[in-house]
Amino acid sequence: MTYVIAQPCVDIKDRACVSECPVDCIYEGARTLYINPAECVDCHACEPVCPVEAIFHEDDLPRHWAHYLAVNAEYFDESAAPARARRDAVGDHPVVAALPPQSGPHKKEISFFTARKEEAADADLWFPS
Repeated sequence: MTYVIAQPCVDIKDRACVSECPVDCIYEGARTLYINPAECVDCHACEPVCPVEAIFHEDDLPRHWAHYLAVNAEYFDESAAPARARRDAVGDHPVVAALPPQSGPHKKEISFFTARKEEAADADLWFPS
């Protein structure tokens, strides 16, 4: 069992998941991030911190992104990689490389902290203006 990074990560690469992963199984390609299925320990640490909701457990992967299970696995497949080791390459899987530029939220538009209206009101009691 493993987690999979799907299309919403393409051209975003927020990297919050990289710092959260306890086993360092998330690697960076040119346009997206990849989870090495051989190294993933299925800890669930990466999924909740992804601001674009691109990380799914392989059993919960939406049908229209189901092929990303193979994309992540093939990215690390040494027998399918060229002479250099895929992990050391700064490229992408052919499926990702063939995608047009993704228009989505830019990093500046991604909120790192969210607070409900009630929580913001409570904070004002502790930090009056």
